[in-house]
Amino acid sequence: MLESIHSPASSLSIPELLEASRRLREQEPNLRARDVADRLGVSEAELVASRCGDGVTRLEGPWPALIESLPELGHVMVLTRNDSCVHEKKGTFANIEIGGVMGVVLDEDIDLRLFLKHWAFGFAVREESRGRWLQSLQFFDGDGRAVHKVYLTDRSHHHAWSGLVGRFAAPVQSPLLAIRAVEEPLPLQLEDDAVDVTGLRERWRRLRDPHDFFAMLKQHKVTRTQALRLAGREFARPVLNTAIRTLLESASSDGLPIMVFVGSPGVVQIHTGPVRNIKVMGPWLNVLDEDFNLHLREDHIVESWVVRKPTPEGHVTSLELYDVRGGQIVQLFGKRKPGVPELEAWRALADSLPDQESSHA
Repeated sequence: MLESIHSPASSLSIPELLEASRRLREQEPNLRARDVADRLGVSEAELVASRCGDGVTRLEGPWPALIESLPELGHVMVLTRNDSCVHEKKGTFANIEIGGVMGVVLDEDIDLRLFLKHWAFGFAVREESRGRWLQSLQFFDGDGRAVHKVYLTDRSHHHAWSGLVGRFAAPVQSPLLAIRAVEEPLPLQLEDDAVDVTGLRERWRRLRDPHDFFAMLKQHKVTRTQALRLAGREFARPVLNTAIRTLLESASSDGLPIMVFVGSPGVVQIHTGPVRNIKVMGPWLNVLDEDFNLHLREDHIVESWVVRKPTPEGHVTSLELYDVRGGQIVQLFGKRKPGVPELEAWRALADSLPDQESSHA
């Protein structure tokens, strides 16, 4: 199954887009760029590109070389989001390894998995936001969705900014983008009664690395949520959609270090460590710590699962949240390293989360 999420190409001319954006920002100054773009019926990348030459510089790869230059900026804030969750982390780029279209950044604070085939457009952006001037590098998929952003902080090496941008600036600073619909390769899903459930469960039992999970889905032609449903309670159980709030508040109270994974098409961004300041603001569940922020739309959560995957050191347990399309919103683990059993306190916390069925008791 192939599904296009955003329709490409705007019907507005560049001058019309700039004027409409200006008026909307005057009326609602707290709107973020993504929301402005949605209101105007364009992609976020088109909105950013329309300002080329006025605070925006269009960048050109090669993206691996640009990413390998990011340590020059020193302390930065990185942002990765999907439709339901924003993950912000402060730190420095280090231990970068890129091969082909795949890469990793393995610093203690900035921990990323990179999928560079989704890095179609890049821009250096200077913009005012809530009374502050921000400088950032912003990267987008072919359909104009943001895949990753890197913001300067007060502790960044600001003197390195212009040199880095100059090296990777595109020779033609056009405000026009060749936006295209991006086909997302969702697993070719079988109907439930056509799935070899016994084989799926046997394959699940043979997992030795959580990274092999996607290959298992592909082999059995099932989606993630379908696999969770069919695998049975040995491997997965549905829990209340309030489980994420319970888990974060308990981890904060106990000082329990956790891992929080949020992905866009082009990046999976990971926080490892404690979470302290948990705040609810309307539909948003937030972690508001000094070096880590998480902003989650609780009203977008349609399914929540506690999932177990075997490893040589014993099973690892995760809490996984899914949206109405079956897309993964966020995934949480206890802090762990390969070759080390997961924390007993994390396993106990995950196991204590109430079953979904208990809401009907």
